[in-house]
Amino acid sequence: MEKQIIQSSNAPAPIGPYSQAVTAGGFTFVSGQVAINPATGDLVTGDIATETTQVMENLKAVLSAAGLTFNDVVKTTIFLTKMSNFAAVNEVYGKYFTANFPARETVEVSGLPKGVNVEISVIAGK
Repeated sequence: MEKQIIQSSNAPAPIGPYSQAVTAGGFTFVSGQVAINPATGDLVTGDIATETTQVMENLKAVLSAAGLTFNDVVKTTIFLTKMSNFAAVNEVYGKYFTANFPARETVEVSGLPKGVNVEISVIAGK
């Protein structure tokens, strides 16, 4: 199976040995995105809604680099450090997915890279 590495300067550079996304077998697998401003490299902090908005914008940039949109997403995974943030994250998430929703799971974890509160990954296909 052939794979293509997807890279966008409009999303944060990987902070480890991984790609922002990889297309293989007709699907694009977007690595988990956190609330890093790609222009400055700084964490976007404040409330969970602001953090989630930056995560979604980073996902949007990587999807765009692959020629995709949120309409092409078939699966998402949301990682939260506190399940009490679920409603606020879901509210922001719902602004990006408005119909034909992808499959999804949301899990609480004990920690995330750089001490962020939310990380989201997606799988998309055409």
